[in-house]
Amino acid sequence: MTTAHTSPSDNAAPASAPQAAVMANAIRALAMDAVQQANSGHPGAPMGMAEMAVALWGRHLRHNPKNPHWANRDRFVLSNGHGSMLIYALLHLTGYDLPMDELRNFRQIHSKTPGHPEVGITPGVETTTGPLGQGVTNAVGLALAEKLLAAEFNKPGHAIVDHHTYVFLGDGCLMEGISHEACALAGAWKLDKLIALYDDNGISIDGKVAPWFVDNTALRFTAYGWNVIGPVDGHDTDAVDKAIAQAKQSKGGKPNLIICKTSIGKGSPNRANTAKAHGEPLGGEEIKLTRESIGWSHEPFVIPKEAYAGWNADLCGREAEAQWSERFAAYAKAYPVEAAEFARRMAGDLPGDFAGIAEAIVGDVHDKAETVASRKASQIALERFTAQLPELLGGSADLTGSNLTQTKATPALRMDTQTGAVVKTLVGEGDAAREVIGRHINYGVREFGMAAIMNGVALHGGYIPYGGTFLTFSDYSRNAIRMAALMKQRVIHVFTHDSIGLGEDGPTHQSVEHAASLRMIPGLDVWRPCDTTETAVAWTMALINRNRPSALLLSRQNLPYAPKNQADLITRGAYVLAEPEEVGLKKKAQAVIIATGSEVQLALHAQTELARLKIAVRVVSMPSTTVFDRQDAAYKAEVLPAGLPRVAIEAGVTDFWWKYGCAAVLGIDTYGESAPAGELFKHFHFTTENLVATVRKVLGR
Repeated sequence: MTTAHTSPSDNAAPASAPQAAVMANAIRALAMDAVQQANSGHPGAPMGMAEMAVALWGRHLRHNPKNPHWANRDRFVLSNGHGSMLIYALLHLTGYDLPMDELRNFRQIHSKTPGHPEVGITPGVETTTGPLGQGVTNAVGLALAEKLLAAEFNKPGHAIVDHHTYVFLGDGCLMEGISHEACALAGAWKLDKLIALYDDNGISIDGKVAPWFVDNTALRFTAYGWNVIGPVDGHDTDAVDKAIAQAKQSKGGKPNLIICKTSIGKGSPNRANTAKAHGEPLGGEEIKLTRESIGWSHEPFVIPKEAYAGWNADLCGREAEAQWSERFAAYAKAYPVEAAEFARRMAGDLPGDFAGIAEAIVGDVHDKAETVASRKASQIALERFTAQLPELLGGSADLTGSNLTQTKATPALRMDTQTGAVVKTLVGEGDAAREVIGRHINYGVREFGMAAIMNGVALHGGYIPYGGTFLTFSDYSRNAIRMAALMKQRVIHVFTHDSIGLGEDGPTHQSVEHAASLRMIPGLDVWRPCDTTETAVAWTMALINRNRPSALLLSRQNLPYAPKNQADLITRGAYVLAEPEEVGLKKKAQAVIIATGSEVQLALHAQTELARLKIAVRVVSMPSTTVFDRQDAAYKAEVLPAGLPRVAIEAGVTDFWWKYGCAAVLGIDTYGESAPAGELFKHFHFTTENLVATVRKVLGR
């Protein structure tokens, strides 16, 4: 059967030069008018990239405005997200549900046209961009997901996953270090369906970039293993069109960079090629002159019929999706199991028996009650989850053996050095043996790149990404973690070596402020489990929560199992782990000790010692403050009753814990030291004796 696909250029002849000019000028007019009305924004980039947009969106991009979530659509990322009026104009003109009133409301509260593109807000926006460099990195993740899904699901004669990822990017994206991390990986992964168009206008906010941006971009990307095309005239629609067509023919696994020489603010007589065009309205008089310069006689926010006719993607979009649906129906007939699995995963649904899978995993580790490091507890849970959830796509930033993120079911991801194809590995034995793609990624020492690539993978759909590094290096990843939370993406960060408990590596690697810092990110669930059961529950919750990222903070050192009657309440973020009667003291609690992670054992030991002194203490394990904070008031009061003094203990900064009304907090407000873990805990007073003394002081005993 055929696997040919249609694009706009397959359905109609390319726009004539005059029509292409009208289409480009429609973008310019909408950009300068919307920014002027908002009295805020960046008109220069949309005006400069208008012909690039005509070439891509008018002649190549395969999408359906009536179904922005069609699985096999091409993905488009505006990495230089400050030029957001470019994508808003394109979405409006091509027929998405973005009426002109939304463009008039540019940058206003509750509009669908926020200052920078936001996924989930504007139909047709694939990812939230604005922090420069992250958009192109998300695009690498999108392209990786496409390639892996194609290798996993496509069959001879049935190419159900077959689309391109396009990205517009500018000088700022290339200056950001994350672009190096991501683009080097794109070359290593041989993502030949990734096509980047570089808006090479030589201008940033501070002016001409030549004094501070001296890179030879073409040679840089050639060194990454990319196919570099150009420079081409970015204002010559036909030239950009030909360059895209050439890039689409790229073989052998080379991603593509098209260098487009442009003028920022193109069409503005006095602002073009200046920093003044970058980040402020052109002004009424300059807009009038620009209209005259480009021959645009229409009033603000008025678009002529010929421009709408040139841009309308409704017909070709519906036809493209219909053709794919026909192909998918044939695929489903030939491979019904694979088709159902593909549909499930693209919908983001977990397997129907997930609840049973998770319950069995949690039950087994609870029964075994092993004493292991929580990073090992994570791997134990992952062994089971990865074996039964093929959508789990793991990795590590050059710390696989320390993060313990790889399992028997997740061989290393590798590409064929000659063809660029995904290498498949034989796993299992006997009749159960099968060839699978690699599902564990060696990201190299690229924490920020890893985090933002995982965001792109999650945005594409079909995989749930997780990646590991040391907790202290979460600082490198932080903005991408924040973006995952902002975008409500299910991305899982495995942060091991979570405290001074890592020992001899010293303060450069010992996290002190990081747990509290991550808990401050809205929409991010942070877990610091104390044993194997809490770790398995943390993984379960991270997988269930499809609209929020999670961070698992895990120990290097072994943690004894904390006996518990049941695991259900762990899902609520905090629970009563031990009452006084469980250590032989039949009286009501006089105080509560709140602990997380490795310090839970200190709390339990202190409870026992205090019982010998006839002091009754409740121990509350709080593996996830972020989850606990979302519980209802009744449950919070049940766990932390009013009137009972509270003492918190965690091997991190103390400031975070005062919000729980603590009478005292045992923590560490300095950097660590280089020494064995046991010595460090004593040095920083994380001892049973000190915790007992603190509780007694609070109670006046």
